Amino acid sequence: MTDVHKQIDDIVKGSPVVLFMKGNAQFPMCGFSGRAIQVLKACGVTELKTVNVLEDEAIRQGIKDYANWPTIPQLYVKGEFVGGSDIMMEMYESGELQQMLAK
Repeated sequence: MTDVHKQIDDIVKGSPVVLFMKGNAQFPMCGFSGRAIQVLKACGVTELKTVNVLEDEAIRQGIKDYANWPTIPQLYVKGEFVGGSDIMMEMYESGELQQMLAK
């Protein structure tokens, strides 16, 4: 495991809900990140760790390899990769995301 992957692993496992995104919860820097934040707020998430990938190029590239997922944002719940904003939206609409976050 590279240093960047170790750093990402520590972040992912250090908080129950982690969103790697462009910008932050108060100021998303892309529409997909903004939608991800809105979905999490709609689910009632109050304890959210966000990581602004625009601040660190190594993390921006490393997170794509870590999850084997090419796009950002990326949501992790209890250390497990959930998906990007489209998957989050589908899971929200089906009620699956709310159940996952409530556990």
